[in-house]
Amino acid sequence: MAVLYRLYQNNQPTSEQYKKWYGRSVAIEKVTTDQIAAEIEANCTVKRADILAVLSELVVVMKRELQNSKRVCLDRFGAFKIGISTRPAEAAKDFNVNDNVRGVHVIFQPELHIDATGRRIRSFLDGCKVAELPVNTKAGAADTSGASGAAGE
Repeated sequence: MAVLYRLYQNNQPTSEQYKKWYGRSVAIEKVTTDQIAAEIEANCTVKRADILAVLSELVVVMKRELQNSKRVCLDRFGAFKIGISTRPAEAAKDFNVNDNVRGVHVIFQPELHIDATGRRIRSFLDGCKVAELPVNTKAGAADTSGASGAAGE
């Protein structure tokens, strides 16, 4: 299997890359927690209900720890932390949450390992292959890429 992509053309007239073509990854379907739990159950001795209970509680605990300004590291998976987007203030004394914090977001860094050649490889990307989306294949509900946009996304 491979990560599929679709070609799109940059249609932003103000861009230096106007009318150039790019590839953008697409998701052809969505996998739910229930489907993941069923697959895990098939691969080990833990029951689906127990898997769902653990995953549900993991979300609750991670939310609490992240919102307490902690980095959550899941071995062999990756690390999560909360980042903030801010507007500048003229001086440090002028900076305040209400005026300068624009939003919060989650940052995920997949775990990485270093191969025999010294290359850094992210755990979810090791062995990843890329292929063009076959003609007449529909992208699924999880695909939010759209058909136009700026380069470098």
